[in-house]
Amino acid sequence: MLRQRVITAVVLLVLLGAVLGSGSAIAFVLTLAIFFGAACWEALKLSGMRFALPLALMSATVLLPIISRATGEWIPLASVCMVLWLLRFFPALRFGLPTNNGLRGALFNSLYLIALLGCFISIAGLWQRSAVFLLSAMAMVWVADIGAYFAGRAFGKRKLAPSISPGKTWEGVAGGLVAVLLLAALAAQLPETFQAQLLVRYGWFKWVLFLGLFVAASVVGDLFESMLKRRAEVKDSSGLLPGHGGVLDRIDALVPTMPLAYLLSAQIPLAAS
Repeated sequence: MLRQRVITAVVLLVLLGAVLGSGSAIAFVLTLAIFFGAACWEALKLSGMRFALPLALMSATVLLPIISRATGEWIPLASVCMVLWLLRFFPALRFGLPTNNGLRGALFNSLYLIALLGCFISIAGLWQRSAVFLLSAMAMVWVADIGAYFAGRAFGKRKLAPSISPGKTWEGVAGGLVAVLLLAALAAQLPETFQAQLLVRYGWFKWVLFLGLFVAASVVGDLFESMLKRRAEVKDSSGLLPGHGGVLDRIDALVPTMPLAYLLSAQIPLAAS
């Protein structure tokens, strides 16, 4: 299992490096559309939706013309996503999810699809600044996850959300925050990174505050996807990524954090990159 997990991770990293390193807009957009379609397919399956595959293919097709629009036009969508996470998805961690049956469930599941669209559009917006800018923003989510894993294993005692994800602890969250702060301090030395430009734009106090908010959003995204899987009574969102589960299992923390990163970077003049 670990061997397969490592192999898949290496393949994904090589693919990501090749696409971003190529500098090809076509390669980037097509790759983004493929992963968006896969994520939508998994989300539709978790919601019990019939005809999940054709609907996911339609979603991937719709993404292509949206990405071609000017990046500033995506601010309203990213803002809507933040409102959804704050007022609907985050409270669901406490009050639970509606069932997949009925109008209420259908509306809720549709809102998550909007959140997925906002995530991928935001990734495109960050990439338009530079591949380094995008990677440095995404790296905070990955580092937060790694820091939380090792800190949780070493020091974890107080459960964060035992009914949703028994393995997560408050000590793990603290470890993720420390890891992100360390990464951000190093990345801030490089002027092209998300962390460096965020620091220049907002100053130290807001910089630390935003990094903490970033970690919190990543935890919420992770827990929320765990709830979706529990409702569907499955362990993984799919088996598309051997050893890792599905695409949603890999991007769950990116779904709320990428729109946040995009909105914060929208206040940074493009000339700064």
